[in-house]
Amino acid sequence: MITRRGLIAASAAGAVLTSCTMRTGARGGPDPYRNEVYGYGPLREDPNRILDLPEGFSYRIVSRAGETMDDGLYVPGKIDGMACFPLDGSRVALMRNHELWPDDIERGPAGPRLRRLDRIDRTKAYDFDLDGRPLPGGTTTIVYDMAARRRVSQHLSLTGTTVNCAGGATPWGTWLSCEEAVLRAGESAAKDHGWVFEVPVRTRGLAEPKPLFGLGRFEHEAAAIDPRTGIVYLTEDSRDDLGLFYRFLPNDRRRLEAGGRLQALGLREAPEGGDVRNFKDEPITWRPGDRKEIAWIDLEGTDNPHSDLRLRGQKAGAAFVGRGEGVFFGGDALYFACTSSGPTQNGQILRYVPSPREGQPGEADEPGRLELFVEPDDEQVLDFADNLTIAPWGHIYACEDRYSDVDRNHLRALTPEGKVYTVARNVFEGNGELAGVCFSPDGKACFVNIISPGITLAITGPWEQFRA
Repeated sequence: MITRRGLIAASAAGAVLTSCTMRTGARGGPDPYRNEVYGYGPLREDPNRILDLPEGFSYRIVSRAGETMDDGLYVPGKIDGMACFPLDGSRVALMRNHELWPDDIERGPAGPRLRRLDRIDRTKAYDFDLDGRPLPGGTTTIVYDMAARRRVSQHLSLTGTTVNCAGGATPWGTWLSCEEAVLRAGESAAKDHGWVFEVPVRTRGLAEPKPLFGLGRFEHEAAAIDPRTGIVYLTEDSRDDLGLFYRFLPNDRRRLEAGGRLQALGLREAPEGGDVRNFKDEPITWRPGDRKEIAWIDLEGTDNPHSDLRLRGQKAGAAFVGRGEGVFFGGDALYFACTSSGPTQNGQILRYVPSPREGQPGEADEPGRLELFVEPDDEQVLDFADNLTIAPWGHIYACEDRYSDVDRNHLRALTPEGKVYTVARNVFEGNGELAGVCFSPDGKACFVNIISPGITLAITGPWEQFRA
């Protein structure tokens, strides 16, 4: 197995590859990309026009939207955030979100013309549209055999929710599925939305749809838990770029439904509310490698009836971030993507190192620190990083989420030093965003989704052959 130490040593020893130009783009023009380190070498054209990969790598299609699942329902579309969990033997479970709005109902588990609507257990649906039909958002669970490299089963595991974007794995083996829309009761559904739901991995049917109200109501994107403290960190994908970064201090680490305190990240240097976005029309507040000491701001009214929690939080001292998306905890730090931040708005990846007394008395004496880890100024290197994960060997893998007729979306990776290389390119018709990147526990397979038309892929290859 390749080790994190070995890859860090390789990164330090190798030369930088400044550019690598590849195949034609969607309109027949050049579609270049630039690696800052070699990685796995040039991408090879996929004859099936789905995913270009380096020499020696291959993929298998695990699941497609529209297939019939083992429960008789259709695989829903808009396959987004995902995580991989160990089961028994060589089997793993993939927990997938489906980012479906109420009017996407025919792309949901009932399928075209709602042919299989009667197969959905209405007693397990969280909410219904104004016509009384279960909302199409939710999660599906895939059981995959790593040894046989095949899908064993797939089924609907959460239903009646909406715009389930990303989420996060818990240390106790459940999936946090996050709603990215703050719908109000009576708009297009019967209940309020904008919650996080916890879904057991080993549930064979539909989970009980219980929102975790303590984690707040806002445009949730992703979640990550520090296994040392049980603190939950949460991103907000606010489309007006005025989002916050949150943490939840649970009353009971293993029972998030028991409530706790929701706080937002602030800057000690800006007690009246700060800004880490570095937008070009505003003063540049920091540069890659810079670090800022953090204060955490208590929030009130976290049920957010007027959808203004982020604005009230900033007035109380929290700092704005630009479209917080993927978040992942690895080693001693937390990494999260801010998709549209930076002077060129190609995005940022921020690194948060918690305080040794995170969430405890005395934290202010040893505050956590936020670092501007990566801020690309060239879309051919990294553009609109969204979902992300950390590979078993310590590299950050990030999905791109730029909808373009010219530039393709890629799966990028970053070394511990913040150098970028390219792992894959979406060449499927439509150039949908890549999403849900995650690794099997043994590090042999990288799973990723093409959100539209909805494909889950398993990538394998010589991961140990990374070159700096």
